[in-house]
Amino acid sequence: MPLQIVRNDITTMKVDAIVNAANESLLGGGGVDGAIHRAAGPELLQECRTLHGCKTGQAKITKGYRLPAKFVIHTVGPIWRGGGHGERELLVSAYRSSLELALAHGCETVAFPLISSGVYGYPKDQALKVAVDTIGEFLLAHDMTVYLVIFDRAAYTIGGKLFDDIAAYIDDRYVEAHTDSREAQRRRMVISSMPMEEDAPFAAAAVPDGLDQAIRKLDESFSQMLLRKIDERGMTDAQCYKKANIDRKLFSKIRSDVHYKPSKPTAMAFAVALELPLEEAREMLEKAGFAFSHASKFDIIVEYFIAHQNYNIFEINEALFAFDQSLLGG
Repeated sequence: MPLQIVRNDITTMKVDAIVNAANESLLGGGGVDGAIHRAAGPELLQECRTLHGCKTGQAKITKGYRLPAKFVIHTVGPIWRGGGHGERELLVSAYRSSLELALAHGCETVAFPLISSGVYGYPKDQALKVAVDTIGEFLLAHDMTVYLVIFDRAAYTIGGKLFDDIAAYIDDRYVEAHTDSREAQRRRMVISSMPMEEDAPFAAAAVPDGLDQAIRKLDESFSQMLLRKIDERGMTDAQCYKKANIDRKLFSKIRSDVHYKPSKPTAMAFAVALELPLEEAREMLEKAGFAFSHASKFDIIVEYFIAHQNYNIFEINEALFAFDQSLLGG
């Protein structure tokens, strides 16, 4: 999965590079900056002294020293001053500069904190959107795995209205699916207690026209439907798997094996990447052996975005993470 949102301590991440939300001096500070310097050891500060600071929106790179990461990319995010002083552009630049520096040094895996969302005061929901949008755009053009590392739940939030709308959508469907009338419960108990007839004529009717003929009538597989839909929409394979937040190697497996059975998050991710309407998305899930279920918050959240024609997989994953669900991709 090229972009993953994870809860972790960034100083323990075993990646090629971790990104440090630094100040312009690059000489250490509080929060993530201080934690990274403590974990890396005094050698990091010594090298940082040779860099002569860093401007807001830019990035510089050092060795990782005692960290599991090979490199530390130091970037300076903007201080929030109300949003009218170019804060968003500077925050986008901080992410983009860091990603380009990682690419130039051959990094295949990079871990970011949520830049500027701590003492610099950038509103967390807006900081999250900038991070996801900027990283997502970069990954559409480059093969890299990027982790957005959230230390705890308090450091993570999506927009209040979006959260409320999704919560209401879940309530309208999830509660209904889990509410069973006493009459329905009674009927199920009666049916489950009924004896089964030993010689019921079930097997003979199960496969009409003989087994060989039934097998020949098998419908197209998930892989076949996926490739057909990609062609119908005039997309390239790369455009599709990148929009689906799918690794290139996994897509190659699906493409080369007509009988490949993807996981449910992978199947849903392709339905989103292809921007399928709800009925076609359901059909694609069925090809993989799954269905949308109102007994699953995960399914309802994805259904909400498809129903509202929002096919940005990174925004969907923001919402899934906020509701403690698995993320789309593979």
